[in-house]
Parts: sequence; C-alpha cells; structure tokens
Amino acid sequence: MSKVQTMSLPTPQPLAQASGTRAVWRRLGRHLPHYALLSLLAVITVYPFWWTLVTALSTTGDIYRFPPPLWPQDPSLDNFIEVFNTIKLITFYKTSVLIAAATVVGTLVICSLAAYPLARMEFAGKRIVFGAIIATMILPAEINFLVNFITIAKFNLVDTIAGVVLPNLAGAVGIFLMKQAFEAVPGDLIDAARIDGANEWQIYWQIMLPLAKPALGALTILTMVSAWNQYIWPSVVMTNPDNFPLSVGVQYLSSAFSSKTRVVAAGAVLTILPMLIVFLFTQRFFLRGFDGAVK
Repeated sequence: MSKVQTMSLPTPQPLAQASGTRAVWRRLGRHLPHYALLSLLAVITVYPFWWTLVTALSTTGDIYRFPPPLWPQDPSLDNFIEVFNTIKLITFYKTSVLIAAATVVGTLVICSLAAYPLARMEFAGKRIVFGAIIATMILPAEINFLVNFITIAKFNLVDTIAGVVLPNLAGAVGIFLMKQAFEAVPGDLIDAARIDGANEWQIYWQIMLPLAKPALGALTILTMVSAWNQYIWPSVVMTNPDNFPLSVGVQYLSSAFSSKTRVVAAGAVLTILPMLIVFLFTQRFFLRGFDGAVK
C-alpha cells in the first residue's frame, strides 16, 4: 500500500507581499505621531540658530520681513570679517577656552570627590547633606552673586580668570550625576578591592573613576557648555575688556554697530559654533552618561 505524501501549499506571493505592506503601514501609522512631534521640536529648536546664520551670511534684504527668508540673500563672509576687524575675537576666544577648561577640570575633581562618600560611605547625616545639596537646584544662580563677589573681592580675585571659575566648580547637578554613576558600580567589586587591601583613595581612583567614564563625559559636556555660555557672572567679575570671555566681549558689537544687525548675528554665530561642533561630536558620550543617572 503506497504512502500518500501531503505537501503544504506555499502562500501566494502577491498575498504575502500585501500582508507585509499592511504591516509596514500599521507600524508607520503607530509611529507617525511621534515622528511628527519630534520633527516639530527639531524645527523649533534649530530655527533660531538657522535664522541667525542666514542673517549673518546675507548682505541684502529686510531681515525683519515675515515670513523670514530661509536662505541667505547675496551671501558673503563680509559680516564675519567685520567682526574680526572690530573686536579682539582671538583674545576673547582664548579667555573663554581657559575659563571652560579650568571649570571642567575643577568640576570633575570636586564633584566626583563629593559624590564618592555620598554613594559608597556611611556617615551620620548623609541623607541630610545630600538633600541640602539637591535643594540648591531650586535656587537661581543669581542669588549667590553678592556673596560670591564679596568672597572674590576679599581674596583679590576680581578681574581674574580664577574669580570667574572658582564659584562655579561645585554644582548639585554634577554631584548628583556622579553619585548615581558610583552607585551603579557593583558592590562586590568594591568589597573584593577592600579584601585585597585597597584603601578608599585607591578604590576611588582605580575603580570608580574608570567605570564612571560615561558620566564623566556627560558632566564634561554639561560643564563646558555652561562655562562657555555664562554671561552675567563674568561681566560682574571682569572689569578689563582685554580679559573678557567671548560671551561678554561680543556685546561690543551691539554698541559699536547698533544698526548693523547682521554683524551682531555673525558674532553670535562665532560664539555658538564651537560648542555646537563639540556637542555634535560628543553627543553619544553625553547620552551614555545619563544612562546611569536616569532610573
């Protein structure tokens, strides 16, 4: 008696393609509102900088017309050249770089040293200390200006880079970020290091800091952008125009060229561009650094 072999019939190709197409459209329909919202947010975020760049590159046309132009009219670099010829741009750049670098190094050291005992040591009043640090986040930075200026004046640091840098070295955001990163390190690893005879300094330097590199990278970017863009405090501390950082020095374009908005826009572009480039090349480190801080 012969065996009857049954064979499954293949799905017709047009039917399979139609089913796959419907699945693609269903996925697209689910994600379309998210893409639309993200696109809208991207336009709102990018447009001010784009308008400033278009204004800086344009040499003709009404910059205040509505709707505003999306592309430069008679593009030229003359406005940027005029900025270099009017203010000491290179000197301002050097001062801003020194302030940003010193602030970044000091913040990484102080915030990590403050976060380590809060994350890995037990002592009386630990929660109170951490709560007080976090509570400072609700206070505006300007509330400390008077006390900080009196302190800086007592130490004869007015009109110096140190006077701009020192009050900004320890921040609640940096301590919180590093504390969360240190708490994510497995406790067994630290216990093993202690059993091997490592002291607290060796654990901090040889174990905690290498494992917290993503958080250190994120804190570096946050601190660098903040130090580069700060305006009010350097304008209070600095009195000699030759010592101004870029964010303060660019204000001379407004006074010297009150009617030349395109030159002011060119100065603003030159101020923003370095940090924009830094962030574009380091954004993946920035996002990785917040993985341990957001739970």
